[in-house]
Amino acid sequence: MALPISPPVAPMLAKVVRELPMGEGLFYEPKWDGFRCIVFRDEEMVELGSRNERPLTRYFPELLEPLRQNLPHRCVIDGEIVVVGPAGLDFDALTQRIHPAPSRVRLLSTTTPASFVAFDVLALGDDDLRALGYEQRRRRLEAALADATAPVHLTPVTTDPVVAADWFSRFEGAGLDGLVVKPATLTYRPGQRAMWKVKHERSADCVVGGFRWHSQRGDGQVVGSLLLGLYDAQGRLHHVGVASGFSAARRKELTTLLHPYLADAAAFEEHPWNTATLEEDLARGVGGPASRVPGAASRWSAGKDLRWVPLRPELVVEVAYDHLQGSRFRHATSLRRFRPDRSPRSCTYAQLETPVPAELGALFGTG
Repeated sequence: MALPISPPVAPMLAKVVRELPMGEGLFYEPKWDGFRCIVFRDEEMVELGSRNERPLTRYFPELLEPLRQNLPHRCVIDGEIVVVGPAGLDFDALTQRIHPAPSRVRLLSTTTPASFVAFDVLALGDDDLRALGYEQRRRRLEAALADATAPVHLTPVTTDPVVAADWFSRFEGAGLDGLVVKPATLTYRPGQRAMWKVKHERSADCVVGGFRWHSQRGDGQVVGSLLLGLYDAQGRLHHVGVASGFSAARRKELTTLLHPYLADAAAFEEHPWNTATLEEDLARGVGGPASRVPGAASRWSAGKDLRWVPLRPELVVEVAYDHLQGSRFRHATSLRRFRPDRSPRSCTYAQLETPVPAELGALFGTG
């Protein structure tokens, strides 16, 4: 490629802040929850570079021709690859797109096609734009993508903090991960955390269905993480994530606290995460294909110890989480407190329901 910037390039990153930055000259964008991607286009040649500077091109063949049709003939564009489903962004479906088998890649490119959302430009033609301020780069990007059509999109942006705060409060229902904030004068700094990202922190009451041991066992086995569950409308307890990040002292406390709730062999026969029980429930029409249990192996967990210890599903905890993705917490949660006043059966998905904002449907043409 004969571009002013050659692949690979490390994308500019953001540092987390808990309060929305305010002030003159700030631009606010939705934080897309997908695969970060820098697109290099030189006439017919298109290469998709990932955040870790490895190529993504082979995994998203359906994007190559739309990018040729919608991007300038010679450019370097920063953005995000996403998969959009009926309920918003579907990160689970997106992760399935990274598959070693070419036949599987071709199939998924038609059944769960990806979109590309552009939010910055590094080069146009022979011009390296990284030394320009963000406001100038944004104007160049808007002009370059003025006539873009799906599946190539230009991210919304606002300078109004009131609009940004509204986006922040509503967009999580569509799988978006908060906001990114960029000063107007910010130059593009590859690999540096030069922007800000404001992420959600919400709470939920969950059932503790089991735990995993901590990997360091110098003082004997202690609890490493709690396995969390929520009930669906059919009464099926789904594994939705973990609570972790405990201090050494807290791990010892949890080991003592959880001991009375250990599920013996008889209790595990009835445990909702027993695979035999799951199969019986599915046969009776309880749960469904999306039922989740801990310990399922995947190519993302290769080499990891997924063994877990079942507990009688009687304890309820309140956890803080930053992002809900589909039917699970996107990242590990943090334990706030135990809730002896809550019934396990009251811990349902209903407490997490949020609507898909109209802006996402308008951008992607979905309902």
